[in-house]
Amino acid sequence: MQLDELYRQVIMDHYQHPRNQGELEDGALSVDLRNPSCGDEITLQMVVQDDVVTDVRFKGSGCSISMASASMMSEAIQGKTVEEAIVLAEKFRAMMRGESVDTEELGDLEALQGVSKFPARIKCATLAWQALERASRNVDASNHSS
Repeated sequence: MQLDELYRQVIMDHYQHPRNQGELEDGALSVDLRNPSCGDEITLQMVVQDDVVTDVRFKGSGCSISMASASMMSEAIQGKTVEEAIVLAEKFRAMMRGESVDTEELGDLEALQGVSKFPARIKCATLAWQALERASRNVDASNHSS
């Protein structure tokens, strides 16, 4: 089996069987984002305790790349500190820009690397990550307002 086919299977598995899809109880950070160019939308919810992402859920609608990326991101950031999640987001964005990154650190997220060849689809792949970055700013704001 070729690597491209394996990657396609990973993306379709996450699209057809999304991980961490759903809603969290009140008290979770929540961010709604929409990609106006294609209509993808996502609501990302996170629970952060002692600067660690202890739970994450998403709901939304969109193309297979957008929803698979959200599913993969939700798995990748669970249990990480907010800072580690943001560093991962930065590496993911670099990969989407076609920059050379250590894909071993990205794990299954490497399956989305081929999206970088299709500029119109990059926004689909990065929508959930943008929501993560916005939510992390809300974590920072709530930590500094106490």
